Amino acid sequence: MEHSIFIHILSMLVIAIVAIALLRRIGLPAILAYLLTGVVSGPSGFHWFTQLQMQSVAELGVVLLMFTLGLEFSVPRLWAMRRTVFGLGSAQMIVTALVAGGVAMLVGQNLVAAVVIGSAIALSSTAIVLKLMNEQGWLRRRHGELSVSVLLFQDLAVVPLLILMPLLANDGTQMSFNAIAWGLLSGILAFLGLMSFGKWILPRIFDEVARSRSNELFVLSTLVVALVTGAFTQWLGLSMALGAFIAGMLLGESQYRRQLEADIRPFRDLLMGLFFISIGMLLDFNLVMQYWWQVLLILISVVLAKIVIVYGLLKLVGEKAKIALSTAISLGQVGEFSFVLLALAVNYQLLENEVSTVLVAVAVISMSIAPWLIRHSVDVAKKLTGGNNKPQDEPVEIRLPVSDDNDLVLILGYGRVGQTIARFLKTEAVPYMVMDLDPTRVTEARAAGENIYFGDACRMALLKKMGIRQASLVVVTFCEPRQSEECLAVARKLAPEVKILVRTRDDSNLHELKEAGATQVIPESLEGSLMLVSQVLFKCGVPLARIIKRLESERRNHYQYLHGFFSGTETDFTLDLLHAVSLANGASAVGKTVADIPWQTLDVELRAVRRRGEEIDPPPADWILRRNDILMLVGKPRSIEKAEEYLLQG
Repeated sequence: MEHSIFIHILSMLVIAIVAIALLRRIGLPAILAYLLTGVVSGPSGFHWFTQLQMQSVAELGVVLLMFTLGLEFSVPRLWAMRRTVFGLGSAQMIVTALVAGGVAMLVGQNLVAAVVIGSAIALSSTAIVLKLMNEQGWLRRRHGELSVSVLLFQDLAVVPLLILMPLLANDGTQMSFNAIAWGLLSGILAFLGLMSFGKWILPRIFDEVARSRSNELFVLSTLVVALVTGAFTQWLGLSMALGAFIAGMLLGESQYRRQLEADIRPFRDLLMGLFFISIGMLLDFNLVMQYWWQVLLILISVVLAKIVIVYGLLKLVGEKAKIALSTAISLGQVGEFSFVLLALAVNYQLLENEVSTVLVAVAVISMSIAPWLIRHSVDVAKKLTGGNNKPQDEPVEIRLPVSDDNDLVLILGYGRVGQTIARFLKTEAVPYMVMDLDPTRVTEARAAGENIYFGDACRMALLKKMGIRQASLVVVTFCEPRQSEECLAVARKLAPEVKILVRTRDDSNLHELKEAGATQVIPESLEGSLMLVSQVLFKCGVPLARIIKRLESERRNHYQYLHGFFSGTETDFTLDLLHAVSLANGASAVGKTVADIPWQTLDVELRAVRRRGEEIDPPPADWILRRNDILMLVGKPRSIEKAEEYLLQG
């Protein structure tokens, strides 16, 4: 029997791995893979497990999810965004919940079920929206800020909903609003009590834990704090997830926040996977097929209703049509916390299984189409509202001058690197202009008298206005490789002759940027190595002129000798590595010349040959390889493996 359970668990994990790998390739979130695994493993599939068997373990996933949500909860950030968070966010939640709950009552659901349905539909997916907007670089744009504000309020609204769920489970008696009000009040009092108690006690506990310098103790303490606070609120008749959220809030402002988040993440991800698997087990495909047209009708109604509601609210407060519509489209899906509410509602018998199955199916499909909707939200909004609208991201009061100065340096991106370059240019009286997409940074820099303008450096029209065709030099300082590549392509298209310097973190995409048109690519990590080398050589008495000559030679050769390094325990398989191959007696390459080896086919570079302590760099083509020669190869790990096999075995 135990052996059978082990086989079932192993099979379920294999299905989850395969499903995640396949869905990630087509750009769908891992949540859907877990739901699919639950469907296959549950009553609708092989019936290895039931939802009840997974419930206890799955609830721990929700507890840890709420704990990490509490860690990310920032009171200063909330206060800075209070107008949009509590204004737009609360309006969206209330209006959407009332509309969805009202429709549910019209089709025969009772008041309790209507409250659950309305609350579940009102939530959107924080994980999907934030991840995709971050990939697109939209978090600092207006529609990104509005989306984050709404999602932040939704995350906060989950807390009273978690308090409300057990209060609504009153064994079938009529719901008393006085009882609910008293329950909410007791929940708030418990919340404040735990906050007051933990503000002074928990940081001191973790101070002692940190002094022990034991990773195991730190991880264990984190898990115990999350579970103990959850057990306490459950003992008060509230939800375990509420207590974990409070514990996360208590520690969110401490210096241990990042470490706590990193320690808890593996457990959270694993247990949340099991939670979504348990949700998938609730899906009865027979019911879904039976009510397929209701599922599609509800799906279309939910997505369109949420889009219309958010769009209408944003238009009421004076937002541009394009911004309002792109925000609304981004928030049109149903969120992961909706699964939490639906699961609790089924456990507390607040919702019928048939209704829950239909709503889970609607949520799954809406999350499946969410990536496409979010990625194309701006394009769809532009087409529907008219493409001639002035983009919201370009302040009307700033008019970009066209510069005729042939010595102008154009700096794209005004972070630390851009600001450092600007300071040195100012010292040398070299004229420059800057473009950046951070409105706060642009406002502060302009107030200080900097020649900086707000805008997206990847847009052709803005680069034309900045005078890129008259500039002598363009410096791209972005951190994100995708943004740098896009900006480089536009700049090179507008100004084929201009010199373009591109800053990168490392040399992983150096050749791609050079091929895309960069005059020179400056990898930070390699330049840092060269600066350190120059200091070492200078301290060792090497003449300064010789040091400068060596550094310039290295740069002209595109950091040739800084690309390959001996690998350590943690190998990055995307970078070139340096590997030594010793030719033993009987090796296939012994007796052959360097030219006889198909280096291009093997996709490796022969950096040098060492023989009897002497290094030949590089060896000539007619160099004959002998026994005990050591060949220094540079290439990707897989290519080096093939090359070593060829050199030794043929």
